[in-house]
Amino acid sequence: MKVAVVMGSKSDLPVMQDAIDILKSFGITTVVDIVSAHRTPEKLMEFSKNAHKKGIQVIIAGAGGAAHLPGMVASMSPLPVIGVPVKSSNSIDGWDSILSILQMPGGVPVATVALNAAKNAGLLAVQILASTDAMLLQKMIDYKENLKQAVLTAAATLDDE
Repeated sequence: MKVAVVMGSKSDLPVMQDAIDILKSFGITTVVDIVSAHRTPEKLMEFSKNAHKKGIQVIIAGAGGAAHLPGMVASMSPLPVIGVPVKSSNSIDGWDSILSILQMPGGVPVATVALNAAKNAGLLAVQILASTDAMLLQKMIDYKENLKQAVLTAAATLDDE
């Protein structure tokens, strides 16, 4: 299984690292690249049109500002695309990125996570892959059980105070 994590610029990497880390924790091969919708449109087109031919099954695309990367990738790729709006230095408090990724026209879906929520994008990619892989599905079930146990443990410590 292979997931691509692409971003518009290297400045997005601190946010996108959360997706990379969660994917690796589930044992998923991760391809990471910088693909700018505005500065490298030819690279964007080549990547988007050929990702599925290279064994990639899900694409996570993070971008800030105008945030065209996820939508442009989705317009040319048959793969599921998960968009991560990134609050960048030129962003309008992140809303420009959120709306650019969220408001896609009919026929070009992009699953969109919260601002800077690359970890959730990684988890959604895992869930998509787990729908056809029993071992990965069990890992996701275990992951969610661990989340539950962490909350129950934290709640139990409240009684001690």
